[in-house]
Amino acid sequence: MISNANDLTERLRKKLETERREIEELTADELERLAGNSRRAVRYALRTIRRDTEVATGRMRELLMKGWMRPLIVGLSLSLGTFGGSWATMRWLSRSIQTRIEARAELGRDIEDARRTLAQLEVDTWGLVFHEIKGERFVVLPDGVLDRPPWRVDDRPALKLSNE
Repeated sequence: MISNANDLTERLRKKLETERREIEELTADELERLAGNSRRAVRYALRTIRRDTEVATGRMRELLMKGWMRPLIVGLSLSLGTFGGSWATMRWLSRSIQTRIEARAELGRDIEDARRTLAQLEVDTWGLVFHEIKGERFVVLPDGVLDRPPWRVDDRPALKLSNE
């Protein structure tokens, strides 16, 4: 009986060993299959995350561009408008000033011509000046021409002209 018991024990031990190996193999196969499925699921999730991240990044770039472009365009437009308006105003002012400088120079020449003409008239008229006071006309003479003049205008000798 001992041999039967030993045989039985040995058979049970071998059977347990065989079952243990089968269970380990099945477990290893199942774990490999589970690992493969897990890898596929993780790869799919990773691809999905990458794709979603790229889409979100693209949207963020687009929003960022829109967010910066509007103020940039408005700022550039205002700057160009201010620059253009200032430039046009400065051109207008410089032309206006230049025109006034030229007009002043021309008026200065006209005044100088008038002074020369007046000086020439005084030389040609020997210092005679015509005055009209309250409707009466006088010829004002240079000092020292008459000893006792009948009329005086501005403390200078004068002759009264007839109204006829």
